[in-house]
Amino acid sequence: MTASRTDLLAWLNELLQINYTKVEQCGSGGAYCQILDSIYGDLPMNRVKMNAKHEYEYVANYKVMQNVFKAKKIDKPIPVEKLVKCKMQDNLEFLQWMKRFWDANYGGQGYDAVARRKGAPLEPPATIAPLATSRATTSLSAGSGARAGGRTPVGGYRSGSAQPNEAVQQLQTQVKELSSHLEGLEKERDFYFEKLRDIEILVQQQLEVLEGEGKDDHTLREIQKILYSTEEGFEVPEAGAPVDEEETF
Repeated sequence: MTASRTDLLAWLNELLQINYTKVEQCGSGGAYCQILDSIYGDLPMNRVKMNAKHEYEYVANYKVMQNVFKAKKIDKPIPVEKLVKCKMQDNLEFLQWMKRFWDANYGGQGYDAVARRKGAPLEPPATIAPLATSRATTSLSAGSGARAGGRTPVGGYRSGSAQPNEAVQQLQTQVKELSSHLEGLEKERDFYFEKLRDIEILVQQQLEVLEGEGKDDHTLREIQKILYSTEEGFEVPEAGAPVDEEETF
């Protein structure tokens, strides 16, 4: 019998001593890793980011999980690209599978989830991107919208109103969230760029070896073609060409 979302969350929260409210929160990968740790007890939990907030951190968690699957010979594909999007249906299906796997393999030994996390404070991950700007924007609009009884002076608010300070605080909060999100995106960009750079170097080295032997490899050429391709309308500037400082991306 397939477990419901409510039953799964109750089981998960009790096992891991966490406070998830939505199945989607499992998309960060941390909970999945610790479910496996409750079975085997030997996961490198120091490498699992239970408070992951950015997709590149989610991916790192799934890398740990994939290594465990390989080491334990668990024949189950992990749909990382779907799970990290924190969609309910994808994570519900995978969590249901994890529960069945746990039921079949957990030996009944005690498991101290908090100790295995070394007591690290745990905040439930976001179910979407870490920003909540739309909600903040909505509340800001509600706070600064029309009020019953007369017009608001041109200056913005009635004298003695506390709303300007509240609006400033909300804007400052949004700025902090955007800055944090931007920092995460930059780290994620650098993370994937380094991966692509490693692939580029590896392909180039292999092609040079093959060329030295008078051979070629169609697949490597296609990979190299993809790595060096650009979007339509974008041209790589020639070396020494002046850069238009006014144009930013």
